[in-house]
Amino acid sequence: MILIDGKKTSAEVKAEIKKDVEAFVEQGGKIPHLAAILVGNDGASETYVASKVRSCNEVGFNSTLERMPSKTTEEELLLKINEFNNNDDIDGFIVQLPLPKHIDEQKVTTAILPQKDVDGFHPVNVGRMALGQPAYISATPYGIVQMLEKYNIDTTGKHCVVIGRSNIVGSPMSILMAKNTKHANCTVTLTHSRTQNLEEFTKSADIVIVALGNPAFLTGEMIKEGAIVIDVGITRVPDDSKKSGFRIQGDAEFDSCAEKASYITPVPGGVGLMTVASLMKNTLAAAKKEIYS
Repeated sequence: MILIDGKKTSAEVKAEIKKDVEAFVEQGGKIPHLAAILVGNDGASETYVASKVRSCNEVGFNSTLERMPSKTTEEELLLKINEFNNNDDIDGFIVQLPLPKHIDEQKVTTAILPQKDVDGFHPVNVGRMALGQPAYISATPYGIVQMLEKYNIDTTGKHCVVIGRSNIVGSPMSILMAKNTKHANCTVTLTHSRTQNLEEFTKSADIVIVALGNPAFLTGEMIKEGAIVIDVGITRVPDDSKKSGFRIQGDAEFDSCAEKASYITPVPGGVGLMTVASLMKNTLAAAKKEIYS
């Protein structure tokens, strides 16, 4: 079994980005600027945003974090988005999800200009990605593809089962893995929580990408010998033995899956770190106007 090390891989990607930023600035380009809007004080969101700000510092970006209280109205948030849309110094920005229940996430997503949507959630970017046109690809699927590339994993003609159909991970992942590209070209089955006889699909899969948000859902009994397991899940599970009172659990039951897998991503230390690195790559592309000139 080979561990797909997200810490090592993301460090390599960020080192490449830092070098590219330095060359870009030396040639007269601007320092890339990533902004984030955080509404409320969700613990996991705080952690994610802190990681993004830290990564900006590592690669030589400017960063802005706009904090807004949980009682922020939808109208107030849309006004802030419009302000960032019209700020020429900001190359790309994200609105950290989830949002408070009184705010329509879809309305917020579509309010961000596609050329600044470095999270890759806007319908224009999703549509362009599906059609194989230049686009900002959702950071988590983009990170997974890069992991497969970095580990030179042959996916051509393999059966890939994606568990989870969210617009952020599952759906775009299923499209990317079916693309006629070097590290895709799979036959893809998209499954979800309502799929009947799910094990019939996972036991036949060469690659299983699990993104349900259901801790330890995928077990070793559900996969075949030599399968590649990509675990996207990250859930705080109560654990009195930890000082924090919780532990981070992925969607795969690591020990049992690792006994049979040829490759597996850990949680933490896997896909999550590559998600942040991919966001940096999208922001650099935005600064260089590689997607939208």
